[in-house]
Amino acid sequence: MSAPAPGVSPELKALMRKLKLGRLLDTLPERLALAKSHGLSHAEFLEQLSSDEVLRRDADSAERRARAAHLDPYMVLEAWDDDAKVTYDHEVWAELVSMRFVDQARNAFILGPVGVGKTFMATALGHIACRRRISVHFERAEKLHKRLKAARLDASYDQEMRKLIGVDLLILDDFALSALGMQETADFYELVVERHRRAATVISSNRDTDEWLTVMADPLLAQSAIDRMKSAAWELVIEGESYRHNEKPTLGDTSADSLAPRPRRHHVL
Repeated sequence: MSAPAPGVSPELKALMRKLKLGRLLDTLPERLALAKSHGLSHAEFLEQLSSDEVLRRDADSAERRARAAHLDPYMVLEAWDDDAKVTYDHEVWAELVSMRFVDQARNAFILGPVGVGKTFMATALGHIACRRRISVHFERAEKLHKRLKAARLDASYDQEMRKLIGVDLLILDDFALSALGMQETADFYELVVERHRRAATVISSNRDTDEWLTVMADPLLAQSAIDRMKSAAWELVIEGESYRHNEKPTLGDTSADSLAPRPRRHHVL
């Protein structure tokens, strides 16, 4: 029978809390036992504790940034289903995951039909950026246009645009899903011009980039904006089956299991 983990005195607990190291108390008894069984020196033990705290603080910091960026907490790279029946250029994806495109202020287009994982991949890039202390903002394009329209009414438009222009990585999901009016086209043009070669943008869309022109009200502004974006962009095209039909209950199945809330399948977006 193994010996119980060493206890932690009330005095040590109080000191650690004063030093804002209280979270280390959760694992300190186990760390003490491990240090004793492995014969760690005082310096090695202190290094292990410090490493634990740094990892915890980094994780907490990344989580706060992800929440502020409005990222789905479940759409992280490690949750991607490698057995998904989709195809894409893995070399391009590896390049995007490296985040070099953000450092270089380039863009990324994630394109493909409904349900193949575009939103998931775009969000996963956002989480990677948050872990690297890169500022991120994620928003559905249609919702963004509506928000900017409302911002004009309460005189907060300039402030909102400054935030969008200033963020290191802007992620626009479901872009060009529906037609863009004159003002929406002008807003998109303004964002592109101000961010061009200064900051990175990721756009997911069901439409090919050539189709974006057809849904924008002002062809001149649209052409100018899209040409700028395409001149400094990676393009990742995803093809394959949608997962969503797998989540539907069988027709006529009225059992308790079929009617109960189903677990969320996070790779299906």
